[in-house]
Amino acid sequence: MAAWGLSSGDLIVDRRFDFAEGLAAGGDLRAAVELLTEAMERAPDWPAGWFRLGEWHEALGDPTAAVAAWDRALRADPGDRLGAGLKRDLARRVPVAEAMPAAFVEALFDQYAPSFDTALVDKLGYRAPWLLRDALAGRHFGRAMDLGCGTGLAGEAFRGAVDWLEGCDISAAMLGQAQAKGIYDRLEKADLAALEVGARFDLILAADVFVYLGALERIVAWCAGSLEPGGVLAFTVEAGEEPLTLRESRRFAHSAGYVEGVLQAAGFSTFARKEAVLRQDRGADIRGFVVVATGLARQADRQGDGEGMALA
Repeated sequence: MAAWGLSSGDLIVDRRFDFAEGLAAGGDLRAAVELLTEAMERAPDWPAGWFRLGEWHEALGDPTAAVAAWDRALRADPGDRLGAGLKRDLARRVPVAEAMPAAFVEALFDQYAPSFDTALVDKLGYRAPWLLRDALAGRHFGRAMDLGCGTGLAGEAFRGAVDWLEGCDISAAMLGQAQAKGIYDRLEKADLAALEVGARFDLILAADVFVYLGALERIVAWCAGSLEPGGVLAFTVEAGEEPLTLRESRRFAHSAGYVEGVLQAAGFSTFARKEAVLRQDRGADIRGFVVVATGLARQADRQGDGEGMALA
């Protein structure tokens, strides 16, 4: 659970919450649920309490109660910094979200920024930036944009292959880590779901980023509108059977057909797709696609809002 919500603001509730956590850790989830439910009467607007209550109901095999708790968490925090809406949709097994809440993504990566590189590369075998680098081996680019640059892992992989490197990310803590590496010419805090076409680039990278955006119509259209003639879009996605799937990890997977359809709708006429293991998750390989798209059929100035593009 994100650190921002650990205190309810009521010392009695906080103590009961800690005791309930101890009961849950000891295996007595029912007692934990009973105690926290009573405590929440004193703090009905505490989203973290409702979020944890939903997790415990889910663990007890009661999805209806879990959904109700996550609904309360959402009402208490409409920005959804804990991702309660994603948990709710997964429990319903009829996901309605097509994107992760920006506040959730920001809080998540602000929290993990200090240990992100070590955890991702050393423990989870993260490979996306280097897979993209291999897919573009031998090519050199003028201006490049690293979407969702995080701590700068993709920037490190591509710095020698570009003249100008810009990065953007929603997490200020991640950008601080990237800034410290001294590899970017420019860094900007930005929500990728709200970008507008401005500067043009010869290369746009998105390493392990689209898994947090869900529906790709808008961002791919933005990329098409932000590339110079002959420009390249290179990205990774987790591989799924359905066009868009919200996984238990609260990351999105995409089908090959959906990805190709979105690229074609945005004006890309040439794309190469390779299946590869992107990372590990709980000891299992996470397979995905390494995609390189070129051959834009049109270079008109567009805002790239993706309107009118239906999900495949």
